[in-house]
Amino acid sequence: MRKSRIAARSAAQLGDERINSVLCAVANEAEARISYILEANQCDLARMNPDDPKYDRLMLTAERIRSIAADIRAVATLSSPLNRVLCDTTRPNGMHLQRISVPFGVVGVIYEARPNVSFDVFSLCFKAGNACVLKGGSDAEKSNVAIVALIREVLEREGLDPNIVTLLPSTREAADKLLHAVDDIDVLIPRGSAGLIRYVRQHATVPVIETGAGVCHTYFDKYGDTAKGTAIVLNAKTRRVSVCNALDCLLIHADRLGDLPLLCGALTKHSVRIFADEAAFEALRGHYPTDLLLEATDESYGTEFLSYTMSIRTVASADEALEHICRYSSKHSECIVTEDADIAERFLREVDAACVYHNVSTAFTDGAQFGLGAEIGISTQKLHARGPMGLEELTTYKWLVRGDGQVR
Repeated sequence: MRKSRIAARSAAQLGDERINSVLCAVANEAEARISYILEANQCDLARMNPDDPKYDRLMLTAERIRSIAADIRAVATLSSPLNRVLCDTTRPNGMHLQRISVPFGVVGVIYEARPNVSFDVFSLCFKAGNACVLKGGSDAEKSNVAIVALIREVLEREGLDPNIVTLLPSTREAADKLLHAVDDIDVLIPRGSAGLIRYVRQHATVPVIETGAGVCHTYFDKYGDTAKGTAIVLNAKTRRVSVCNALDCLLIHADRLGDLPLLCGALTKHSVRIFADEAAFEALRGHYPTDLLLEATDESYGTEFLSYTMSIRTVASADEALEHICRYSSKHSECIVTEDADIAERFLREVDAACVYHNVSTAFTDGAQFGLGAEIGISTQKLHARGPMGLEELTTYKWLVRGDGQVR
């Protein structure tokens, strides 16, 4: 990791045009070597049960690799986040102060079975003038080794220090070393399960930007539109069940229980299991497959399912919906479906989450969808960054003070 510190200094000196050229070269190489990446990925997939919710996260396809390459090129088109003047002032004694954006330096990222993260983290960190140290999970070991080797080959070919990106072994020992690399890592970002994030938060001595698990709700209000609600519930639950922005719990106003069979009807095509409270269970009885309809328990709420499973709870008011979300939310993404502007604005204002939606699927909580090119994670904390983290969130700042001999 010491070599990463040296590489970070060289990366910070590169001009934006040079950085963009290298990013495009990496994107081109990824597309040219799709078969090489897929062969490594297949080795990882062969060791995982296809029924495991992580399987879809682990799996790469030619289409997904092309999409990753497109995201890298998109990052190259974005404005540089560096050397932006954030504050400019002159004090009464003549001192001229400027606060400018600068790279963090070395960014560590620890993550699980998502090999696309290797590409995303490199492209964003490099664009923001940082070096990165990656610690992937053992589930994606072969994929990550192939991807990082590809990136380092491009860096060397371009005459740059390959240690701008470093992949650590997929061992627990390497993870613990990363958590305590105070002199070598400027900030550590965990991406993965609630267990991984909790472990990093509790044990790291390196500063951490926490990205949280996604326990996501959609509240179908008394004044909700059924066509919008049906589409939003279907998309949020079934687009990709293994991602953190997927729907986990549907809250429905008691006055709209009669619409529940319509709201959930399309879920049957995906065999979505539903844990419903008593009122919702009765509303769905006879309208939803018996083997997929189950009675909710206390454990049905506050759970990130990461599968074709969701819970439903009936509420008597927007107040009750807000109370439920306050209790069970992971502060990731929350949605209200309503045509009442006042209720919508109250929901947007009062819900404490990184992303709060009105009549929009939570599936949009994503860096690319927010125009960030890609993302390094979804931050659910309140220090430094919140929501999809892109280039701006991979910078810090420093003060430049110019004078003419002033003393205090």
